[in-house]
Amino acid sequence: MNKTLRFMAVPTLALGALALSAAPVMAHDGAEHYQSTLGQLNGSSASGSVTVDVTGNQAHVVLNVSGLAATFMDAPYPHVQHIHGGAKGVCPAPSADTNGDKVVNTTEGAPSYGGIVTTLSTSGDTSPAAGLDLKVAGQGAAYTVDRTFELNAETKAALKAGTAVVVVHGLDPATLSPAAQAAKSDLVPELPLAATSPALCGTLTAGQMKMPTGGAATGIPTETGTDTGALALGGGLALVALAGGAYAVRRRTSAAA
Repeated sequence: MNKTLRFMAVPTLALGALALSAAPVMAHDGAEHYQSTLGQLNGSSASGSVTVDVTGNQAHVVLNVSGLAATFMDAPYPHVQHIHGGAKGVCPAPSADTNGDKVVNTTEGAPSYGGIVTTLSTSGDTSPAAGLDLKVAGQGAAYTVDRTFELNAETKAALKAGTAVVVVHGLDPATLSPAAQAAKSDLVPELPLAATSPALCGTLTAGQMKMPTGGAATGIPTETGTDTGALALGGGLALVALAGGAYAVRRRTSAAA
C-alpha cells in the first residue's frame, strides 16, 4: 500500500504544478492583466508597449509607442491600431510576404494575428467598424492612448486564449522597396500601401502590471511579463503541501497496518 501511495504522489505533484503554471494571473483588485512589448515589423524601427487590465466587461488600455513615421502629406501621420484575434496569436515573420515586395501587408499578416476584434481608437468607437477611421488614430511619431471602454466578447475570448495581438499600422514610404512605394493599400486602394501596413506588433500575455523589457526591435513576440518567479514560488509551495499530504497519508496507513 505504501509503495502505491508513493507512485500516486508523483503525478499528483506534476498536475499541481501544471495547474498553477496555466492559471490566469489575477490581481488583488480582481482585474486580469495582459501586456506586451511591441516589436517592429517591416523595418519600421519603432518600439512600444501596451497593457490591458480587464475587470468584468471593462478594459483599461495604455498604449505607448515611439519611433513611428512622423508625417503624412505635411500633417501628423495617422496610425490606426487594433487588437487582432481569432488566428495563431503571433506576429508574422518576413516569410509572410507572399508577393515579394518586401512588405508584410495587413492581409498577408492576417493568418498570424487574425482580424480586428477591438480598435484601439483615441476616442469614441472601439469596434472593428472604426478600424480604418483616421480621425481616431494615433498621431505622429510618438503618442500614448490611455482609455477605459467596454470590452466585447470576441476580444475577451482572444485574451483568455492567448491569441490577442496588438498591431499598430503605418510605415514611412521612404523606407520601403520601390515596388512597395508604388503599391496601393490592400485595404483602402485610395491610400498607399505604407499607410495601412503593420509597423508594430506584439502578443498580449497574462502578467502583472510591471512591463517587461527587451525584445522590442525583433518583430517577434517574446515571453513577456508572465511573472514566472511568482508562479514558480507558488508551484513550489503547492508541491511542498502536496508532498506533506502524501507523507501524512503514508504515516496513517502504516500505523493502521
